[in-house]
Amino acid sequence: MLPLLFLAFLFLASPVRASIGDQLPEFKQCLEICKLENCGPDAAHQTPIPLHRRLLFWTCPAECDYTCQQIITSRRLASHPPQPVVQFHGKWPFRRVLGMQEPFSVLFSLGNFAAHWYGLRKLVRPRIPPAFTMRPFYERLAKLGFVTWILSAVFHTRDFRVTEQLDYFAAGASVLYGMYYAAVRLGRWDRPTAEARARLRLWTALCLGLYAAHVGYLKLWRWDYTYNTLACVACGAVQNVLWCTFSWKRYRQTRQGWALWPVGVVVWVLVAMSLELFDFPPLWAALDAHSLWHLGTIPPAVVFYHFLVKDAQDEMARSARLKA
Repeated sequence: MLPLLFLAFLFLASPVRASIGDQLPEFKQCLEICKLENCGPDAAHQTPIPLHRRLLFWTCPAECDYTCQQIITSRRLASHPPQPVVQFHGKWPFRRVLGMQEPFSVLFSLGNFAAHWYGLRKLVRPRIPPAFTMRPFYERLAKLGFVTWILSAVFHTRDFRVTEQLDYFAAGASVLYGMYYAAVRLGRWDRPTAEARARLRLWTALCLGLYAAHVGYLKLWRWDYTYNTLACVACGAVQNVLWCTFSWKRYRQTRQGWALWPVGVVVWVLVAMSLELFDFPPLWAALDAHSLWHLGTIPPAVVFYHFLVKDAQDEMARSARLKA
């Protein structure tokens, strides 16, 4: 029900002014003074930017923007009574670490990368035999996870338009692929029969067309955050229904507890995703709801790879018994 509630929330929500920090007169004044005194050939004095920040494309104006965000936020918190923390340019005023804008989101993105790395090792050493025809689909899942979470870490390190778009496109591909291979496993379109291959080709073409249309709309027509969220939630909801259906089917076949792991994974991910609905100013100016969402997706990824291995081993053993 949570995806449906989330969709209802998006449709019923009304527009508000959320990012008011960069509109505050005191912020604009701070930014103007900082640029005047530090940036440009006529600046009174120029503070050198450390090498590690220059390597992450921190320029003098960007340094002024970050510094003024921290100054204004500190003043608001120190006032009597304290004023609430506000967003600047659509983001909370995080305290950067080693030039990284959102350090915990970077750390937890790399944690998800490690989960997929662990999953790939579980798949190929030699837990799933090469004869199991779903194995290539699972390997592509892990490799796509590598790309998705590296681009997520890059985006949270430095928020530029190009890093944002790459992060969104990779995340969209990952969600769509989740729906894609779930349908393949449920329908057993991986089998080397003429009917299965025909259905797999049709399903592959459909999913590739959907992804091309998705990227084309966002890139060539309109960069629409609401549409992107709805598209990902819709694909995720279909994927969750497919895996819960498959999980129940496998449990009825095996009567083994591991067959129900996907249901637990789906519930876990939905609960973690709900953190995005309850956004709050970052704790210690670093840990926010979005970073906790990234943290929450690490354990279910590990559990799900264990399920894929168990499912494949059971399927292979059952096929061997039937042949015998």
